[in-house]
Amino acid sequence: MKSKYLIILFLILGCNKELDLVSQDTITDGIFWKTPNDFKLGANNLYNGLDRFGFEDTESDIAFNDPNSVSNGNYQPTENNGQWTGSYNNIRAANNVIEKGAATTDPLIKRYVAEARFFRAWYYYKLLRVFGGVPLITKVLNTGDKELFTARSTRTETVDFILKDLADAGPDLQLRSELAAGDIGRITRGTAAALAARVALFEGTWQKFHGEANANKYLDAAIAASTAVMNSTQYGLYTGSGAQSYRYLFIEAGDDSPESILDRRYARNILGQDIPYGYDQSGYNPTRKLADMYLDTTGLPITNPATVFKGYATFSSEFDDRDPRMTMTMIIPGTLTNRVFNPIVKVANWPDKPQRNFNTGYILYKYMSEDATANNSGRNGDASLFEFDRHLIRYAEILLTYAEAMYEKNAAISDDDLDKSINIIRNRVNMPRLTNAFVSGNGLNMREEIRRERTIELALEGFRYDDLRRWKTAETELPQDVKGIRIKGTDWQTRAPYSDPVYQNRTDANGFLISESNRKFDPLKHYWQPLPTKEVAFYQASGYSLPQNPQW
Repeated sequence: MKSKYLIILFLILGCNKELDLVSQDTITDGIFWKTPNDFKLGANNLYNGLDRFGFEDTESDIAFNDPNSVSNGNYQPTENNGQWTGSYNNIRAANNVIEKGAATTDPLIKRYVAEARFFRAWYYYKLLRVFGGVPLITKVLNTGDKELFTARSTRTETVDFILKDLADAGPDLQLRSELAAGDIGRITRGTAAALAARVALFEGTWQKFHGEANANKYLDAAIAASTAVMNSTQYGLYTGSGAQSYRYLFIEAGDDSPESILDRRYARNILGQDIPYGYDQSGYNPTRKLADMYLDTTGLPITNPATVFKGYATFSSEFDDRDPRMTMTMIIPGTLTNRVFNPIVKVANWPDKPQRNFNTGYILYKYMSEDATANNSGRNGDASLFEFDRHLIRYAEILLTYAEAMYEKNAAISDDDLDKSINIIRNRVNMPRLTNAFVSGNGLNMREEIRRERTIELALEGFRYDDLRRWKTAETELPQDVKGIRIKGTDWQTRAPYSDPVYQNRTDANGFLISESNRKFDPLKHYWQPLPTKEVAFYQASGYSLPQNPQW
């Protein structure tokens, strides 16, 4: 079964009048939660809230389409927040499954209860990452329950709760290899460990760089969780498309691969979305910041005096002799790519109006399908035609987590640990190994290279905003101008639309297009987002307190 996740359907129930003690048109707790299949249906509902394809990295410095209020520091408090409301709705649904299965001894029911624990942890992490500590609700609440005004937990209490839920879930979950064919894509023991690794790395590095006391506790947890996934033999990088495996991982060929630990699953005519056409036309444009982070083919940054980087003079020169992931993430302008639209032909790609958003000059290739039907789903107004999955947790992230946690815990990382983490990722795209000798011999910094590798490998997958904040570099990186292609002194200077003086006047001293300026980031305020003001007021009106985040 490709997918994929069922939603509990309301059923019409026939009842005798004298037994008419329950609703006749909905499922109620009085008649549900009896069999493993009931619990499976309850757990299935939780999958529906997983992240769909979106534009998350426009909240950072490596992607741009239009000015983003989170990215540029103009975000304002709002009455309601979809992340808050959606997460707590899903937490309530997870609590219901956990409560109803609390006393069971049936191993199959316990498995679905464990899935609910995973999802409760998942949605609490969605809250933690932007708000910090939040009220921890562990039961299904009704009108009048005093727990409706549960006090806000600290960030550390929230992290510990998440990690405990994941630890408790693990033993009752199956391994990936144990899943029945129709259950591929369900939460596994490896999924729980992988999320624990992500959460622990987030908290460990946050505490380290924000000057708090328990960084090593969480870095150790990140190392342990990522090691468990690595040693499980359940996962590996997708290599089924040879030298182009990184590209094909993110479209149809990559579905259900050994790299997939958690996916938001799609199936044509079952569950679809207006992607990838929306990425192409609306624009999920890489920025110069991202483009310049790709190493050359010798493994050196393009700013290194020994680089083989060819510069910016032509439309294609900056793509020459670079990490192959660069041209699997963004399109070389003017080239005929395998990205196809109806009629089924290869097309020459330029950042021209009105076909696509052109405000950085870089064009997204990652996620661009080679299926003409899928590519035209948005144009035809039929999102159900789109079908490949979004990888929410993949094995490459685990390898990167292991490397970063090891380095931050020990202020060093051995070549052996690099070989079983980052260098596995580099091998897939035939990039040189990262070694301590190479770093020291070329005047590089190991921390910067580990972070570079993470940014490049996970580019446009929604990690960068969190990474900048946990590293405490957001106050340096986010206020910088967003820049695009080099116009002046290059072939772009005579090609529309950049030949227009409007764009040539929007360049910096080196001729690079400025896509956005006057950005800001207040380190006393912007490391957390504001709680919804309606929630804060709701507590206050009832005589309770829900403290707002600082400076908001």
